[in-house]
Amino acid sequence: MTDLSATTGVTDRPSGTAQEPGRGNGNPDPIRRFLDQHNPETPCLVMDLAQVRDRYRQLRTALPDARICYAVKANPTPEIVGELIAEGASFDVASPGEIELCLAKGAAPESISYGNTIKKRRDIARAFEQGVRLFATDSDADLTNIAEVAPGSQVFCRVLVDNTGSKTPFGRKFGCTPQQAANLLVRAAELGLDAYGVSFHIGSQQLDPAAYRHGIDAAAQVFADCAARGVRPRMVNLGGGLPAGYTETAPPLADYVTAVEQALERAFGPDRPELLVEPGRFLVGDAGVLRSEVVLVTDSCDGQRRWVYLDIGRYNGLAETEGEAITYRLRTARDGDPEGPVVLAGPTCDGDDVLYQRTRYDLPRTLRGGDWVDLLSAGAYTASYSSVGFNGFTPLPTYCVDGDQRP
Repeated sequence: MTDLSATTGVTDRPSGTAQEPGRGNGNPDPIRRFLDQHNPETPCLVMDLAQVRDRYRQLRTALPDARICYAVKANPTPEIVGELIAEGASFDVASPGEIELCLAKGAAPESISYGNTIKKRRDIARAFEQGVRLFATDSDADLTNIAEVAPGSQVFCRVLVDNTGSKTPFGRKFGCTPQQAANLLVRAAELGLDAYGVSFHIGSQQLDPAAYRHGIDAAAQVFADCAARGVRPRMVNLGGGLPAGYTETAPPLADYVTAVEQALERAFGPDRPELLVEPGRFLVGDAGVLRSEVVLVTDSCDGQRRWVYLDIGRYNGLAETEGEAITYRLRTARDGDPEGPVVLAGPTCDGDDVLYQRTRYDLPRTLRGGDWVDLLSAGAYTASYSSVGFNGFTPLPTYCVDGDQRP
């Protein structure tokens, strides 16, 4: 897969838990080799499918009884969806477009969970017509729509939980209180739906494994309230939150699994529920490298820090740099040369298109226009956040390589 038909849609800085591209699969750095051999137009994202498979298998081994639903929004590249179908994954989708993508790549309708609580009535009906039978909800209005146009379907109710420890929390947009969730699941049963379970999300890039306890305890409360009223949910959806490797070190997967298992044992004892998990960033984040080009390097007006302008910014792939929440590890064409502090910014005519001012980044003093800068662990929420044509900049192209295949 090393042609240049893109799917459109080293000295490392401080490392987290990331695996270097290509490491561990017998083929050293296939992404770097692709970039060196093909020199694609920048900016572009290159994904190693072997790393995606490896991460899926790690999670499958760690949580053997959980249904793994890949959060397609993290990276909807069709080749990634196809690889995960071959691995036996299910899919967490948020829109008709993501359903169409999964089905087009060969996913079974029953492998799809419509996990967005905000959806049009006609989109629910279309999903049901296509064979989708699992829907998230967190409101009476949405539940009524599901009951009327997707009769008999399974539903799970999302509860709002503490997101402390997350680099990109969800705020209060999704979820309801445990009491409201119990009321909704009881009503779901009255409407002829299968009151299947409870979901939560402890925030994306969650760095505190203990955060899962908040959601599991809330789910147990909902289960107990429902059981007292004759309704018995049986599934807990752990949501996402598992991290990728950026500049801030994240705990290993084993710590998250231990925290989940301890919380389940404490909350449910021998009555262990079915489990569902919705990883996105964990599966694809570390599998991608985003190559950019330096447009300009200029001195600052105060003479303290140079400004390095890249051809990638907040509007064509780096939305998660808002608030400097996600801080990518970098490598450059001039690593090894003397370094100095910089401000990193994108290429658009927008004053908000600045990536890092507060976070300390030191880059080679020899860096100049035309040099490349790679953003590591950039496989999640980059191409999928790329806008269509802001300031005339095109969406971020994605290329796929396979580190398990010999060049």
